[in-house]
Amino acid sequence: MKIYNSVEEFSPDFKVVLTLGTFDGVHIGHQSIVRQLNKNAQKIGGESVLLTFYPHPRYVIFPDDQKLKLLTTIEERSRMLEDYGLDHLIIQEFTPEFSRIKSVNFVRDVLVNKLKVNKLIIGYDHHFGRNREGNFQELANLSDLYGYEIQKIEPQRHQDVSVSSSKIRKLILEDEIKTASDYLGHLFCLKGIIVKGKQRGRSIGYPTANILIDNKAKVNSKPQLEIFADDVKCSHGCTIGQLDKEALFYLKTRGIPEKEAKALLTYAFANNILESVKTPNLKRRINSLIASKLGVNLGFDL
Repeated sequence: MKIYNSVEEFSPDFKVVLTLGTFDGVHIGHQSIVRQLNKNAQKIGGESVLLTFYPHPRYVIFPDDQKLKLLTTIEERSRMLEDYGLDHLIIQEFTPEFSRIKSVNFVRDVLVNKLKVNKLIIGYDHHFGRNREGNFQELANLSDLYGYEIQKIEPQRHQDVSVSSSKIRKLILEDEIKTASDYLGHLFCLKGIIVKGKQRGRSIGYPTANILIDNKAKVNSKPQLEIFADDVKCSHGCTIGQLDKEALFYLKTRGIPEKEAKALLTYAFANNILESVKTPNLKRRINSLIASKLGVNLGFDL
């Protein structure tokens, strides 16, 4: 996947099948759009393109209201979109000036003249342009004038509920991690580093490691992982005792003593990386095991 830092950098010599939006979380609705992009691009011998925006438009339009927390960083979105087969990602800086572009001018100047769109595929509720005045109907009305095709993607549903990034954020804030992951179509991921806390656990014989989430703009669930040196525990109620029957047995079959295996699993929880394990399959196995118990992908670098 090729990444461009503005629409000015993008100069296609191929047929462009395009979508646009923030794609926060890259949830099952976004994945459906990317699949349609790739399918349609293959049909016409073109390539799939996403125009996304950074920072999130809401941060720019409402600078005094920074309460919105995101599901994914721009780096995480980029990696996931590449995994789902997107050919080109344009990350356009969203500025106050950009936010004031009229929708009709955005279609003419950006989508048509700069991006050379051949086919546009967007979600059913997408809005764009100044004051979010543009929508699917306006894009359809302009399609004949500017010679592009347009396709609307209907909402993706999970158990009869239409999926959106805002609903997923709400689920995570309410600690409904399993449902949020179902809506996402992948495990929700948080990453962080170990930081020194108040060392209260040490005073009662349970030394802990505190995880600092490395991006304050990301939504975070209510439970915070508590990492115990001898008995890993989190506020989901999962302990190392529930994990070790399978994980420790497997580690011991690799010749790792039980004490070291427990330390390794503790380290996996606490630092989000399995540096001590050199075997990729073992890393994946432990990652999968922990993720299945917690319903949260701790973002191990495999």
